[in-house]
Amino acid sequence: HVQLVESGGGSVQAGGSLRLSCVDSGYMRSRRCMGWFRQAPGDEREGVAAIYTENGDTLYADSVKGRFTISQDNAKNAVYLQMNTLEPEDIAMYICVADEASCYGLETQDFGYWGQGTQVTV
Repeated sequence: HVQLVESGGGSVQAGGSLRLSCVDSGYMRSRRCMGWFRQAPGDEREGVAAIYTENGDTLYADSVKGRFTISQDNAKNAVYLQMNTLEPEDIAMYICVADEASCYGLETQDFGYWGQGTQVTV
């Protein structure tokens, strides 16, 4: 079955950097869109970034533009999130997402597969 496994979370000082990784199990019929959401305690899930795996087009939430970069390694079925200049407002559980369709946006309904998440603390 499809599994998305995240790693790379942890604790970092404000202004620091972290790199999150997500590997999928390879059971999706296609993995056209992969991305990241985050959820802080008491808050709704927020779409952070997504990448269209076929051409590398990316989407970002305004709150992370210029600080976060999403990238992929299709040979490894992997997607990464480089997070720089981290702020206390970035504290959240970061969740890897994927969908077999194209990247339509950063709404929860745009993604059919969800990982368990990795915690980021600033």
